Amino acid sequence: MKLMIAILSLLAMSSCGSVYISSRISDNDDNVQIVRLTPETVRVANSTAYNPREIPEVFFANAGGPRGGRGIGAVPPTSLDPERRPAALTLNAPPQPPQQPYTIGVGDVLLLATRGNATTVEQLSGLLAAQNRRQGYTVQDDGAIAIPEVGRVQVAGATLEEAETMLFQKLVENQIDPSFSVEIAEFNSKRVSIGGAVAQPTVVPVTLTTLTLDEALSAAGGIATSDLDYASIRIYRDGTLYQIPLSDYLSQPDLQKRRLIDGDSIFVDTEYELERARAYFAEQIQLAQYKQQARVQALNELQAEVDLRRQALEEGRENFKDRIALDAVDRDYVYLTGEVSTPSRYALPFGQQASLADALYSEGGFSSETGNPGQIYVLRGTADAGNPDLVTAWHLDARNAANFVLATRMEMRPNDIIFIAEQPITRWNRVVQQIVPSLLTSSAGLASN
Repeated sequence: MKLMIAILSLLAMSSCGSVYISSRISDNDDNVQIVRLTPETVRVANSTAYNPREIPEVFFANAGGPRGGRGIGAVPPTSLDPERRPAALTLNAPPQPPQQPYTIGVGDVLLLATRGNATTVEQLSGLLAAQNRRQGYTVQDDGAIAIPEVGRVQVAGATLEEAETMLFQKLVENQIDPSFSVEIAEFNSKRVSIGGAVAQPTVVPVTLTTLTLDEALSAAGGIATSDLDYASIRIYRDGTLYQIPLSDYLSQPDLQKRRLIDGDSIFVDTEYELERARAYFAEQIQLAQYKQQARVQALNELQAEVDLRRQALEEGRENFKDRIALDAVDRDYVYLTGEVSTPSRYALPFGQQASLADALYSEGGFSSETGNPGQIYVLRGTADAGNPDLVTAWHLDARNAANFVLATRMEMRPNDIIFIAEQPITRWNRVVQQIVPSLLTSSAGLASN
């Protein structure tokens, strides 16, 4: 009789809820309103304003691209680019320059010759040596020659006739008998260079007589190539490259007698891609090398800047990750409780919205054995000035699996609480788990009495 009384007492306690108490949502409280989730109510729930926290700018920046650097100028095209063998070389002869008298230039050596009588030698003792009646004077870099007891005479740019006139006036001004003549002993101011497929590359001076193309090639020992079909004579003049095919040169006398001027560069080319011409036009290639070196240096500077920026970005990102790991960054959270796989908090992502499905299933979802799919709630405080304590429980009834689509549309807000109630059988099992040990203890006590 005592054992039966104890059993009935425990059952009565369990029916009153004093043995096991579980959480549940009740709308009997004036501060709680339950709203069933439908497409319309989801839109209402999502209408509340929320701006997700932004990820730091360091995660959007990249290390590429210059902030600004020094320019290197235009880089000339490389002369190593291959060219296809042309069907025929084109004739592009330089224009025939006008015939002009020779003008004295810097580096030329002028020779002053005088009569061989003693009187003139004595009068020009400062001008000519007594033992030699022919004295040379080099035109210096300022365009003048220096004559003792006479002074400096500007002769650069003058013809021989004009130079004699200027010297005559200087000698008269210094009361010296001007019985002399002017000659050019060395022609050093004007030159034409010749290279390529010739017997002896050389530099030919421009003298009083007109220098023609055939004379210049003869001075270099002639053309040394048997490729008459694709060999050419290239003339570089005043920034322009002219071309005379060798076959045209040999067949047209007027091309052979084409006059040359100071600064012309002649290159006999047997390779149509200008590979040998590249070696000859050293000044142009050297300029390209200078620019290439400047470009490499600029690229190295840019790479160093990019490396520094990349290191700074990586350091900033790692610092931010460390702060997140130490929970030292302000985050917005959603909390999961009830019959979820793991009661926890879910951090809302940076820069984008998260849905109910994101928060629920990122932490493992809920237990299908103990959780009630018909009792899934999102608890959210309502910013209502008239009732600031009001809590809205957005109810998702997932017994119809199609309603899970609403979970992908329901947006989360900071401090939302996701609650999943237990199934009735789960509640009863937990009551029994607490009752059975109590019954056994009570039975043992009664039996001992």
